[in-house]
Amino acid sequence: MEDFVIVTGLSGAGKSQAMATFEDAGYFCVDNLPPEMIAGLAALFQHEGSKVERAAVVSDVRGGEYFDGLVRVLDDLAAQGIAHRVLYLDAGDDVIVNRYKETRRRHPLADGGTSVAAAIGAESELLAPLRARADICIDTSDLSASRLRKVVADKMLPRGKVGRLAVTFISFGFKHGTPRDADLLFDVRFLPNPHYESELRDLTGLDAPVREFVESADGFDDFLGHLTPLLDYLLPQYEREGKAHLAVGVGCTGGRHRSVVIAERLAAAYGERPDLMVDAVHRDAAKPPRRP
Repeated sequence: MEDFVIVTGLSGAGKSQAMATFEDAGYFCVDNLPPEMIAGLAALFQHEGSKVERAAVVSDVRGGEYFDGLVRVLDDLAAQGIAHRVLYLDAGDDVIVNRYKETRRRHPLADGGTSVAAAIGAESELLAPLRARADICIDTSDLSASRLRKVVADKMLPRGKVGRLAVTFISFGFKHGTPRDADLLFDVRFLPNPHYESELRDLTGLDAPVREFVESADGFDDFLGHLTPLLDYLLPQYEREGKAHLAVGVGCTGGRHRSVVIAERLAAAYGERPDLMVDAVHRDAAKPPRRP
């Protein structure tokens, strides 16, 4: 078997989306597999004549007596020389609480009078040793379903010998917090803020008047003149180290104007390179502007 992935992590952190990514890539997938069945399944896949080359299984607290069982299984797989990878999905407590509120689902550990927040805390403590053993840990707090699937694909799916580095430029507002999955962060709050121009306040960096305002500011060209050579140096270094996906955060105060303009400018410039897969994500651009 070429690849065997065990997906685990906090309830509500996005394991279903992760599994959809593996399914789309042709993996044999099993959801909610009890830990004691993982070793047997892996051995079956290793058996001569098995046609399963790549497989992914989800094992989490829905399996009941979970923690000791899965840790023991991982030890057994290693002892038997069965190659495997562990993907752990995480998210902030407040994010998971909101997700459960939106879906109106019950947390697996929220029995009786236990609150969702208390259940999340208990689950986090239970899974801490597994998180420490994970090969890849993805914090999904700031990721939409589609973006999560892209990140999982970039970090977990095998790449060919001529695989391209995936680069995502993420604009954001510092007042809303920094992106948890960003590998590099750049602060562009030194540029004049279009928010204080009444005719620009309700627009975003995707609108031409805001783009023209930001690009004409003193320091804009000098900043790109320093940033572009830095990225030109860093990107091949990360790729040489085996990194499949690089998230570059560009932040301003609210994440609606300056950071959007620069993220778009960088995405357009690097999107022309055949050795890269580039996209731009504007995390906070749709948030309403604060009023003076």
